[in-house]
Amino acid sequence: MSNRAEVREFLMTRRAKLTPERAGIPVTAGRRVPGLRRSEVAALAGVSVEYYAKLERGAIAGASASVLDAISGALQLDDTERAHLLDLARTADGIPTSGRHRRRATKTSIARPSLQWTLDSIRDAIAFVRNPRQDLLAVNQLGRAFYSPVLGEAGRLPNLARFQFLDPTAREFYPDWELFAEMCVAIMRTEAGRDPHDRDLQNLVGELSTRSETFRRLWGAHNVRTHGTGTKRFHHPEVGELVLAYEELAITAEPGHILMIYTAEPGSPSAERLQILASWAPAPDTLPAPPA
Repeated sequence: MSNRAEVREFLMTRRAKLTPERAGIPVTAGRRVPGLRRSEVAALAGVSVEYYAKLERGAIAGASASVLDAISGALQLDDTERAHLLDLARTADGIPTSGRHRRRATKTSIARPSLQWTLDSIRDAIAFVRNPRQDLLAVNQLGRAFYSPVLGEAGRLPNLARFQFLDPTAREFYPDWELFAEMCVAIMRTEAGRDPHDRDLQNLVGELSTRSETFRRLWGAHNVRTHGTGTKRFHHPEVGELVLAYEELAITAEPGHILMIYTAEPGSPSAERLQILASWAPAPDTLPAPPA
């Protein structure tokens, strides 16, 4: 999809999601538009209807930061949505995304032994590294035991988005599968806005759009989000339900890569089950090496 189309669909879907009540606009009888009208967004942003209509057609190149901020405020965009709109505008202006130089092509694995040593030193939590395309790049000892349904018998490090949408096992491993699916696609959509030139990510989106109707529908919703922190629920085939808190950390030596750590509340049933899982996990020196 072109940048103009991305801008158009993003602004239209945000406008459709915002109700007049939330925007503080009186609702008149017989109103047929569920979201806001273009004229209402323009009035809230303090721009002309003609200019906002031009932006919503995708002609965002040259829009000033103050105008984009006003549009973001009028549409009540959250921080991630605001950043996504700025990324789309920078792409239209030919500026490196998010003010950064374009990332080098990301390899499918991380060759630095020190990073794997760091992961292996984390014994009481699940720790792994993934790239913007949801490739699982490196995992610690407990992480391999935890992700055994994802890794399969071969133990190869997979792509988490492919597992989410193409592997039937995902619906068992993720009890809240629909929520996980929405999160996965929104994170990928955010990454696509940050680096629209990532050909491998484009290919992955094309593959999943072709093979999964659910992915195609969620991708078309143009929702964006960052991971950050939160709680997720899993069902492991060996130990049962696990409710885990997660923290996402950026790896500055590998731009775009993140370190994810899952932990359980101390003393909780999930913590006890995680300890059981850890006792079954293979020692680090018996783990298969990551793919070259």
